Parts: sequence; C-alpha cells; structure tokens
Amino acid sequence: MNSSLLLSQFDYHLPAELIAQSPPERRGASRLLHLDSAGGLHDKLFADLPSLLNPGDLLVFNNTRVIKARLHGQKDTGGKVEILVERITQPNIALVHIRASKSPKTGSRIHIDDAFWVDMLGRDGELFELQFPGRVLDLLEKHGSTPLPPYIEHEAGQEDDERYQTVYAQAPGAVAAPTAGLHFDQPMLDALAAAGIQETFVTLHVGAGTFQPVRVEDLSEHHMHSERYSVSEQTLALIRATRAAGKRVIAVGTTSVRALESAAQQDGQPGPLEGDTRLFITPGYKFRYVDALITNFHLPKSTLLMLVSALAGMEPIQRAYAHAIQSRYRFFSYGDAMFIEPSRT
Repeated sequence: MNSSLLLSQFDYHLPAELIAQSPPERRGASRLLHLDSAGGLHDKLFADLPSLLNPGDLLVFNNTRVIKARLHGQKDTGGKVEILVERITQPNIALVHIRASKSPKTGSRIHIDDAFWVDMLGRDGELFELQFPGRVLDLLEKHGSTPLPPYIEHEAGQEDDERYQTVYAQAPGAVAAPTAGLHFDQPMLDALAAAGIQETFVTLHVGAGTFQPVRVEDLSEHHMHSERYSVSEQTLALIRATRAAGKRVIAVGTTSVRALESAAQQDGQPGPLEGDTRLFITPGYKFRYVDALITNFHLPKSTLLMLVSALAGMEPIQRAYAHAIQSRYRFFSYGDAMFIEPSRT
C-alpha cells in the first residue's frame, strides 16, 4: 500500500437528501454515470448499460444471498438487546454484533422474539459467539428481519425483503446486499445474453464490516474486516479465456472485485479458490483480473471509495462524485449506479 495515503483524502460532503431511502419503483429504473477511460463523464440510464459493453465481455456477479440477520430480544436480566448476525460458523452457532446497554456475559442467555433462547458462549474480538437451539438459518428466516444499512432510516418491510436482494441470489450468508446487482432484472440479464455478453458468478458473503468507518488517518494502519469468498474453477477458466480473447472482465460490484482479486492472489493453486479475505485495495494497487466495474456510489471515507479510486484514479473519482452530487444522483445501497472504465494512463 502507498504509505502516504490519508483518510482525509477520501472525504466529501453529501447532502442528506441524496441518500436513497427506498429503491426505485422498479429494478433498473436508475441513472448510470459512465466514467470512461479518458476521464470523461456521461449521464446515462441503467437501461443504456448494454450499449457500453462489447460482445465477449464477461460480467462477474456476486450470488450471495442476504439473510434475515437482525434479531431483537432481552437479556435474562431484562435489558433489551439487538443482534446482528455477522457469520454462521456451525449450523447452530454464529458470530454476532450485539447492541445493548451492557454487553452480555459469557454463560448468560438472551430471549429472542419471545420465541427461543440463545446462549452466550464467549467473545471473538468485537464479536460475540452465540449458540442457537436449532439451525441458525431456519431461525433467522422465521424470526429475523432484513438488515438494512445504518443510513436507511425505516425498519425493513416486505418491499425490502424483496428489493434488498438480487434476482440471482443463491448462496445464503450475507448481512448486506451486493448493491450494484440490485439494478439487474431478468429482462436486462436476457438482453445482455442476447447481445453476446457472458456472465459468471462468484460468492462473497458481505459482512457488516462493510459499513464500519475507518478510524485511522494513516491508511497503512487500517485493519480490514474479513469476509468469506469462493471463486469456482469454471469462473477462473472463463476469466482466462475472456482476457486471452482480448475482451474485458467487468465486476458487478466492489464485492465481486474483492472476490476476484483475492482469488488472483492465490492463482496457480489447483481447484476452486476460497477462504477468508482481508484484501484492502487502495490507490497504487495493480488489478490482475478486473478490467472495469459497475458499482453504486460509496460512503465518504469508506474502504469502497478507496477501491474505486484505485481502479479509476483519485482525481477522476473525486470529479465524478462532485458531478453526481451537482446532478442530484441518488447515493448508496438503493441509489444510482456508475460504470467505471480505468484510466488508460
């Protein structure tokens, strides 16, 4: 990493009214800001995406599925507790974030939704290890709620259960959506296939750490959160064939970038590439698998803003965000999208 990078270099002022609080009326009815390889900015609609791609290009989607990871309950002492499941480690055990007036102690119990008890097994850093009385996924599906990001101010409802989930979600395990994928509906996927655009999937289970603020000014001191990912042999073969043919590998979302570039770090090993990744991508990083990116707009001072700045350059991204604010684009998870082509220089 470039040791001279500072957190303050990735700050910007966003008017609160530009934070999208709900999805557009239908999937794909968003705007699309195209940042081209010469640094030019073009105001488009998401429906224009096929015209920006070439036959033979490969879109890489993250097929993680958002689980109903938020639970409410009471400690055995009576205090209210909010639980956010971060990762399921065994069928009946999960690592969780807990919000309470006082942290629960090892050996204590929490009563969830007047329905069942969970047992506090201990701590793992900032996370708590809980044992559930059955399969965690089954209990979350019945008693949990969709874990909307902290900047969305309403409680999750039925619309969020559907729209904070991609149409191609398969592998349950994420506690935040891979939001660039929210723009794609089946007619768009069909149109892309008809235009000769290839598709493939990776899995990266997005953690709540994606919303955690960076707390150090010197970015070389930042400890990146861990997320579980998997890239199949079939996807790796497609990437190699696409690039050998002179076509582009286009990541749909920063989570797909993290999965692909984490796999690139271990390439050469036999079999699918999977594991925990703490890859922290900042300006100066050399991308090995990703040639372009479809993404939403990201929070000030976030690791995701640093990632897109690494791909396109800090100045082009600053200019693009200033243009997006001036042009009243909608920001963050339910907001508008960008198509970023890295600078040729």
